[in-house]
Amino acid sequence: MNRFPEACVERTVEWVDTDASGHQHNSAILRWVEAAEAELFRSLELPDYFPSAPRVQQVINYKAKLWFGQRITATVKISALGRSSLTLAFEVTSDGGEVAAYGTVTTVHVPQGTTSAQPWPDHLIRAVGARQES
Repeated sequence: MNRFPEACVERTVEWVDTDASGHQHNSAILRWVEAAEAELFRSLELPDYFPSAPRVQQVINYKAKLWFGQRITATVKISALGRSSLTLAFEVTSDGGEVAAYGTVTTVHVPQGTTSAQPWPDHLIRAVGARQES
């Protein structure tokens, strides 16, 4: 069985990442996940992924609060590659290793100039190193 690639980024929770209660704003989690996603597709040398991969579903489970100044790690891993969809599993952990949030982001391949999902191009499938699910 092929192992899907993964990537991670480390960040510091900045003041702008917090809300009125002093812990991370819900949107900060997704920004960190998207930064890790960008790192993943840069490492796979797939710059054409982003302009053609809109999100169709985002699931975020919050488990712990993250505070201003705290270091975090956001990790993403491709968990499923379908004919025209791709699901990333993610985890955001605190500097102590505690899981603060986890979930999935699903994208579909909508090439520029089209309006509906199309099969992923062969070069993406090869770069991801996985077989498409039927």
